[in-house]
Amino acid sequence: MAVRAERWRSKGDERMSLGAHLVELKKRLFIAAIAILVTAIAGFIFADFFIDALRAPITNIAESSGRGAALNYDAVTQAFDIRMQIAFTVAIVAASPVWLYQVWAFLVPGLVRKEKQYAVGFLATAIPLFLAGCAAGWYVMPNIVTLMLGFAGEQDLSNLNAKYYYDFIVKLLLAVGIAFVLPVFIVLLNFVGVLSAKAILKGWRIAILTICVFTAIATPAADVISMFLLAIPMIILYFIAALIAWIHDRRAAKKAATIDTELRTEAEPFSA
Repeated sequence: MAVRAERWRSKGDERMSLGAHLVELKKRLFIAAIAILVTAIAGFIFADFFIDALRAPITNIAESSGRGAALNYDAVTQAFDIRMQIAFTVAIVAASPVWLYQVWAFLVPGLVRKEKQYAVGFLATAIPLFLAGCAAGWYVMPNIVTLMLGFAGEQDLSNLNAKYYYDFIVKLLLAVGIAFVLPVFIVLLNFVGVLSAKAILKGWRIAILTICVFTAIATPAADVISMFLLAIPMIILYFIAALIAWIHDRRAAKKAATIDTELRTEAEPFSA
């Protein structure tokens, strides 16, 4: 959503000049950068905790199957690069309340009331759902790694490239996190008039099938419990989105009917 050329100060009706606009942008970026830098340093210091958690499924496979399985660093600087990537990822997540607020504080003067309501509602629901999705992805991650490495023969070694392995885990968490946020986009499309509640409910079979296929791919075939633990919240979120859309459509229909009745009442004297 683009910021309007003319921004208003939060107090009063005085318009901000271009110079003041740039100064504010610089201030917001500086605060966000400091927050990310501080949390990145903390993430770098505690990177061993995350590396141990990522290594745990591989270690379990090595102990249970009796064959070699380990993370492999095939470059001199790769171990340092992995720690830096972990630190940056932790910083983006841990500092998100700060930098998201800075983005919001910069954009809000250029938004009208309805846009503010939509933005607040979207952020207030999307952020917790995304974090919940990442947590769910982290929960099923060991099972997925175990399944994938289980395709290797007992005589084979599973020496995984550390960078590719870390990228795989991050992509998995992002995929599950985004999947949890999709119901919010469905509600947003309903609020702007693109998608009706009737259309959402009409496609419930396809939605459930898609969710089941996604969770089946994301979890091992033999781990049905993890599949259901991942699928049930997503299905519930879908129907909650449909319920919110239905309530919104019903209110919009009542409002439109009231306006139509008032217009007809006002037009009756002229028609007589």
